[in-house]
Amino acid sequence: MIYKGYEAVIGLEVHCELKTESKIFCACSTAYGGEPNSHTCPVCTGMPGALPALNRRVVEYAVTAGLALGCEVNLHSTHDRKNYFYPDLPKGYQISQYGIPICQNGHLDITDPEGKSLRVGIERLHIEEDAGKLIHRDGVTLIDFNRAGVPLIEIVSNPDMHTSEEVKAYLGKLRAILLYTGVSDCKMNEGSMRADINVSVRKVGDTSLYTRTEIKNLNSVNHAGRAVEYEFRRQVDAILAGEEITRETRRYDENTGRTYSMRNKEGLRDYRFFTESDLPPLTVSEEFVSSLRAALPELPDSKAERYCREYSLSSDDAALITEDPAAAEYYEMASEKAKNKKLLTNLFIGEVLPKFGEEGMLTPEYLSEISDLADAGEINSGTAKLLISRCASEKLSPKELVVRDDLGMIRDRDRIRCLLEAAAEQMPKALEDYRHGKTAALKSIVGRAMAMSKGRADPVILNEEAEKIQ
Repeated sequence: MIYKGYEAVIGLEVHCELKTESKIFCACSTAYGGEPNSHTCPVCTGMPGALPALNRRVVEYAVTAGLALGCEVNLHSTHDRKNYFYPDLPKGYQISQYGIPICQNGHLDITDPEGKSLRVGIERLHIEEDAGKLIHRDGVTLIDFNRAGVPLIEIVSNPDMHTSEEVKAYLGKLRAILLYTGVSDCKMNEGSMRADINVSVRKVGDTSLYTRTEIKNLNSVNHAGRAVEYEFRRQVDAILAGEEITRETRRYDENTGRTYSMRNKEGLRDYRFFTESDLPPLTVSEEFVSSLRAALPELPDSKAERYCREYSLSSDDAALITEDPAAAEYYEMASEKAKNKKLLTNLFIGEVLPKFGEEGMLTPEYLSEISDLADAGEINSGTAKLLISRCASEKLSPKELVVRDDLGMIRDRDRIRCLLEAAAEQMPKALEDYRHGKTAALKSIVGRAMAMSKGRADPVILNEEAEKIQ
């Protein structure tokens, strides 16, 4: 991303809803959906006199996420009020952590599609409450407070990224780590993970940081990449036209592929942070942190390295399979019994992974069975792909379908001779050429016979019988 001698400088603020059953400061449900304003109480709607009580599971999840991102955990942290007056924030302030976050000074290692590695610093990870949701309909704005008070972690990166591909790799890797730890479902389409992206530009070779704009509430990795690319070029063109870049909040329109100004960016003075008076400082013990560190699962990088060792996978294949913990678990279950790990991997990546999670998906045991049938030469690759789709819908085992529908490799010499005779009849010139000594013409007849068998004729027997053609 070099454009007219400029490069982008990019940092992300990712908000991720934690997968708790109740909200951060009250007992209301965090379930997605529901009738508008049905998951509310005096606390999360900001009624006068209602007092917050911190959810312990929120702290556990925040520390777990911080440890997975290599952060330092502050044993003593504070809650602060971030004041701003939006209709979706009924109290008129948000309880967050400004002075001392619960986690800080972490990192995330990413690799872009070209294989370039980059360590992105994590400045801080703090806990806060989500706001409600505004719904604009028919010229009227409605407010649903069901989301108000849902627990969030905000993960703030250093401005270490410079390309849209790095942004996408960062979001993908961050999502994978949070999924592995189980702290969030990271459903970007439901808003449980969304990113604010800060973009500034500078001449290549310059190390200074200049005025940045913020692109707000991106809920798709691909949209984030496109938004960065547009905003980068917009700023460069503006500078070259003699315009001044102002600190502002912008939105990305996926239909036009452009960013549009929403408002001037608030500064720290606008938020008027001060210590939350209704909550005591948050204190956690070394034992508490150690127990959560010991409970961390195998994370994507470690799992990918193990797959390379145990299954002889390429680093690209291992990284792809380990993006989703459920997909990785499926792959391991299928690999346990498969005789040819490489063949199973190709079937999994090519046929199963693109549709992973859909209803009626093939079981790992059936995928292993299909792989073994192909490895033994009982079916060809086309039949293997067919079985993957049909076994899931017909609820029959691969072997049962092969027998019922005669999908196995054809090894009966009489059937193969019939195929060759039919092919020769359709290609009289090729047959005549062969009879006159042009041996290459036989390949055309063999190819036609193989096509007529839909690739199921045993190639060794097919060629043996073809030699007998007179």
